[in-house]
Amino acid sequence: MNRESNIETIHPAPLRWSSYRWPLAFALIAILVGGGLWRYYASSKNAPGSTAGAHPVGRGPATPVAYEEVHAGDFPVILTGLGTVTPSATSVVKSQISGQLVEVNFVEGQAVKAGDILAKVDSRTYELTLKQNEGQLRRDLATLHNAQRDLERYRTLRSKVQDAVSAQQVDSQEALIAQTRATVEIDQAMVDTARLNLGYCNIVSLIDGRTGLRQVDQGNFVTPNDPNGIVVVTRLKPITVIFTLPESRLQPVLRRFRSGAKLPVAAFDNASSTKLALGELKAIDNQIDPATGTVKLRAEFANEDERLFPSQFVNVELYVEMLHDAVTAPLAAMQRGPEGSLVYLIKPDNTVASRPVKLGASAHDRVIVETGLQSGDRVVTEGATRLRDGASVTLPAAAARPGGPPGR
Repeated sequence: MNRESNIETIHPAPLRWSSYRWPLAFALIAILVGGGLWRYYASSKNAPGSTAGAHPVGRGPATPVAYEEVHAGDFPVILTGLGTVTPSATSVVKSQISGQLVEVNFVEGQAVKAGDILAKVDSRTYELTLKQNEGQLRRDLATLHNAQRDLERYRTLRSKVQDAVSAQQVDSQEALIAQTRATVEIDQAMVDTARLNLGYCNIVSLIDGRTGLRQVDQGNFVTPNDPNGIVVVTRLKPITVIFTLPESRLQPVLRRFRSGAKLPVAAFDNASSTKLALGELKAIDNQIDPATGTVKLRAEFANEDERLFPSQFVNVELYVEMLHDAVTAPLAAMQRGPEGSLVYLIKPDNTVASRPVKLGASAHDRVIVETGLQSGDRVVTEGATRLRDGASVTLPAAAARPGGPPGR
């Protein structure tokens, strides 16, 4: 008998699901029931009708807040915008003639006056051209004078001796004089042109200003077609700032500007912390940019200390007018509600009530309140996000800050 046939193959018994199914099911059901009961208990404690752990409205823990009082008084209407410093004039100094640059008489960044000679072109060729044209002029003037004397002689002979000079000869002489006179005029124009070109050998600044970087060095050949010229002179005193305002803010500015009022404009640095210069509004553009809904305005500054520099970005404040007896509140007190702006008004019993307000112009950290508040009202400036109508508040002495009209 074969030995292999007597060996019995033993396989482990498979685990049966039925032996584990019921304990696991009971455990899962117990977890679900326990979680449901816990959630029900927690929601019952926090339900609006539940009294367990709830505080009545206005009787809960008081919320510490900061506040300011509403004031009435003079208030400057100030509009802000972003501007770019632009020079009042820029001149690209170019050579009007062709020639070799023999002198450069300026230093980069130098202050220059109109008429200052900044560079010189070799003038020898133009001097010779002037002499040549002057010689031609003198020659033709002599010819003209001789022709005029001949005409006088012809007329004298014709008056004294009949048929001594024919009428045709007199007419021809008169035509010769007219022709020579035209030649003299041409010569005079050539002399003037040569003298003008000789003057162009001195390259001068046409405006007062400050020179930029030199574009051409001494010894180079310059022409009137050089796009960069010799140097760029920029007028810095006075200087202008072009800034924009929203079209919705334009009408009060137009009204004041067209009435002849002088509207001050202040330029500040990028952080709006340092006043750079004080100027005046000079011009308003004649159209609104449809892409941005803004209008451009130009202000002029004396810039004696040259703190404003071309292409510099500045923050601009335009002082439109001064309103009297205006009710103002801090911007920090303004909140947004479903129907617009609102504030939390602190009542005498140190509870708060939301109050809708209609706002006007703003300046710095305050805004005009057209309706909704009156002088002496106390409004919450810090901690308003934790409040609701009727909530109690505490007013630490450090939280109360006196408000006032804006100013710099």
